[in-house]
Amino acid sequence: MATTTYLPPEVVKHEPQSKGMTTPRKKVPKILAVINECCTGCAGSPACVEYCPVEDCMYWIPDPEHPPFGVIRVDPLLCIGCKLCTSKGPDGAFLEGCPWDAIDMVPVEEWEAVYGKLPY
Repeated sequence: MATTTYLPPEVVKHEPQSKGMTTPRKKVPKILAVINECCTGCAGSPACVEYCPVEDCMYWIPDPEHPPFGVIRVDPLLCIGCKLCTSKGPDGAFLEGCPWDAIDMVPVEEWEAVYGKLPY
């Protein structure tokens, strides 16, 4: 099996980061959340990160060319495929998921075909 790097070593997970459970997942999920090119980072207050139940799974990456802007990323080794990041909007809002449609739920087989097999 080929060795795959899921996060480049230079990636630093910045706040806001998801908070929640820290226990390792027990199996590979059937789907993974993948952030697409439509992500705006919601000006540093993304609702998706708030609803993710896994510690450090979703995190902000600053855009070095356009500070203070950035985007959200998902750690594929931590994502459990629960879809909570896509199912709610900020409290009091009438949103159903990301207002920019920036989160795709991708079957693990499709993800692995591009990036390699997940280790667990």
